[in-house]
Amino acid sequence: MPVPINVVSATEDHSIHFHQYHLEDMGRIRTRKVCEIEDREVAQAEIGKGYELTKTQVIPISDEELRDLPLPTAKAIEIEAFVPLESVDPIRIAEGYYLQPAGQVAAKPYKLLRQALERSSKVAVAKYAWSGRERLGLLRVRGDAIVLHAMRWPDEIRDPVELLPAPVEVSEGEIEGALALMESMTREDLEGEEFRDAYTEAIAKIIESKREDRPLPEAPEPKEQGQVLDLMAALQESVRKAQASRGETADTDADVHEMEPKKKTAAKKSVKKAPAKKTTATGQAKKTSAAKKTAKKVAARRPRSA
Repeated sequence: MPVPINVVSATEDHSIHFHQYHLEDMGRIRTRKVCEIEDREVAQAEIGKGYELTKTQVIPISDEELRDLPLPTAKAIEIEAFVPLESVDPIRIAEGYYLQPAGQVAAKPYKLLRQALERSSKVAVAKYAWSGRERLGLLRVRGDAIVLHAMRWPDEIRDPVELLPAPVEVSEGEIEGALALMESMTREDLEGEEFRDAYTEAIAKIIESKREDRPLPEAPEPKEQGQVLDLMAALQESVRKAQASRGETADTDADVHEMEPKKKTAAKKSVKKAPAKKTTATGQAKKTSAAKKTAKKVAARRPRSA
């Protein structure tokens, strides 16, 4: 059943972007579009797409020709299959977009598809045309909305074999130490001070200081990093730091020790934790107003028709 939809970006970019300037007089440096034959700058209305067949022959392709491609996915999203989400390798999932019903006529089929996906606990794999090419997409439910994730084709994923390190031996004790560290860092959500964009905040503070002709914020003293010679000691120290950062009391039961060589298996070390302190966003909310305004400029987005 076709569902008329609009495609709306599901994410926002809060990064601080810079322009290029001539340092001598702060004149703006721009990239100008110049015709190599006429040696003059041309307006956007004069620019079109083309495919270079040879150095002397270019095949022009218009936007109308791309819109009228002889493909069923040129004007609609075609669902190819329904699969469990866990069967899709996350490395193939790219940027996400909200699908918005295009008018009241699309409300019922949109809701039908959303509820069917939700009840089946599956995701839909579909094909669609976007930016001059056919793409693979994944449809999933997020709240009351349907999200379209662009997917990479199988041949777009690199084989990591060439990037892997040489074989090394890892002891059972080291694995237990890593598990203890994971346990001490486990949490139920991704909210809190640790997950804020500290880099953008720091850039905003620098801009605000320079605007008001104040001294720049001082960089924190770098922590001394000794050479890690004992992996077990490093894991144990990491567990203690993780507990301290979450307000938990250090417990000797959480210490990591090398396993005795004669034992084939090792009993798991228990990690006793004090009740986790509830994380709040208070610290995040206490940013300076100037830094807020600088770091969170979000351009208004206009829905793009699918």
